[in-house]
Amino acid sequence: MTAAMLGAPAAQLSAQTAPAVRGTQVVIEVANLRNTDGVVRACMTRDSQRFPRCQNSAQGYRTVVPAGEATTLRFANVQPGTYAIALLHDENDNGKADRVLGMMPREGFGFSNDAPVNMGPPSFGDAAIQVGARELHQTIRMRYML
Repeated sequence: MTAAMLGAPAAQLSAQTAPAVRGTQVVIEVANLRNTDGVVRACMTRDSQRFPRCQNSAQGYRTVVPAGEATTLRFANVQPGTYAIALLHDENDNGKADRVLGMMPREGFGFSNDAPVNMGPPSFGDAAIQVGARELHQTIRMRYML
């Protein structure tokens, strides 16, 4: 089993402006990945307005890992707080979630808490997890509509 180590948050304070603050580790076990094609895009954010894409989230963590190495992901040095995690199995590595007829996802996806998906992605609240001082483990099951 290969693990990907993910480090710094999307935005950090300068080491000169604030003392180093160590956080905890969030370990994500990826279940039901259907193949090793492409990459797995993972994001974890505290910003409910930017979930599930996490684009330009200064309060988040992101990474892209080859699908063959994505069985276990680790976000290191995570500050305590409420986060939501989204995964995308970008099988063709084109940087986006491909859809059929502009609606149904063609590629795999998953969310923290195995949050329910109805006519779109889950709410931040449904996917929310609490990160504290202790290492947190979260299993995220990939789902495929096609």
